[in-house]
Amino acid sequence: MAEVSALRKHPCPECGGDAEWNATKQALACPYCGTILPWKNGEISLGGAIVERDLEQALATLGSDARGFKTEKKSVKCESCQAISIFDPDRAAQRCDFCASPSIVPIDDLKDAITPESLLPAVVPATAVRDQLRTWYGSRWWAPSKLKRAALTDTLHGIYLPYWTFDAHVDAAWSAESGYYYYETETYRDSNGRTASRQVRRIRWENSSGRLTHFFDDDAVPGTVGVHTALLREVEPFPTIKDLKPYEPAYVRGWTVERYQVDLRQASRISKEQMDTTIRALCSRDVPGDTQRNLQVDSVYQGRTFKHVLVPVWLATYTYGSKSFQVVVNGYTGKMAGEHPLSWVKITLAVVAAVVVILIIAALNQP
Repeated sequence: MAEVSALRKHPCPECGGDAEWNATKQALACPYCGTILPWKNGEISLGGAIVERDLEQALATLGSDARGFKTEKKSVKCESCQAISIFDPDRAAQRCDFCASPSIVPIDDLKDAITPESLLPAVVPATAVRDQLRTWYGSRWWAPSKLKRAALTDTLHGIYLPYWTFDAHVDAAWSAESGYYYYETETYRDSNGRTASRQVRRIRWENSSGRLTHFFDDDAVPGTVGVHTALLREVEPFPTIKDLKPYEPAYVRGWTVERYQVDLRQASRISKEQMDTTIRALCSRDVPGDTQRNLQVDSVYQGRTFKHVLVPVWLATYTYGSKSFQVVVNGYTGKMAGEHPLSWVKITLAVVAAVVVILIIAALNQP
């Protein structure tokens, strides 16, 4: 494993402030005076190449290849949602970025953690996300008016989420019964006792079989527990295949990094289940005929590899009443998904209004 040559901090030469990754400028910049630091992609790297690692070998030696972020970090765990956040030591964490709970506790470095070797740099700036959030809040008709007025953009955090990606070559043999439609003329008596005829569809079943080969490239499995799964699926995909960069500490300066809670072994099982589902659908598509039954698929996986990557999101977390809500924005594509409370006053008024309209229409239609 190549070592990372990185400074623990990147002080601004003008004001001394600690620089952060700026998505708009795609550079390290001072958040106080705006100075861009002289940094080039590749000056701080893990070797410059994004490596696909052998999955079987990694699973066999899991725990013996401990790696750190190679730059000073602080870790805390939320006792409410269980998310583990990793961030710069000079930042004070008072609430969980994911659920807004104040119940966060420091934890020791996790020596068995596999650290990411590549990431998808954030390109969507915070200013654009805040505008997007205000528009989104304003368009939530069923949300309480108080929520719309608040617009809650001050809770926005930039977070790098852990993902696993898997590659595999699959050779699948399938067998099934192919059904072919044909029609027969059938006579019957109608309700008046008269003889009539009709066409009745029948199915002729024949055995069929075939083979299929497929290559999975970057089948993605999220390793996060901090962001609600349904929201995350709505803002996917993250274009990891061509747009990943080798991991460099500069990219995550000023951002929170979530440590994966779905480990490699669990993620590999999830990925194989996803691949099995895809392969079965592809084989089903190849079965000839008009319909099918008893599809059997025997898949052989070869060359399974993986990467542990980070992907950027902007996350707004807020509490309304006793519940916590999230709004997530893909930090690379800008796609947004969110949750919000419902105003039962508005819903009740809408139901009453609908009932009144129905009663009026019914009264008007009476003779």
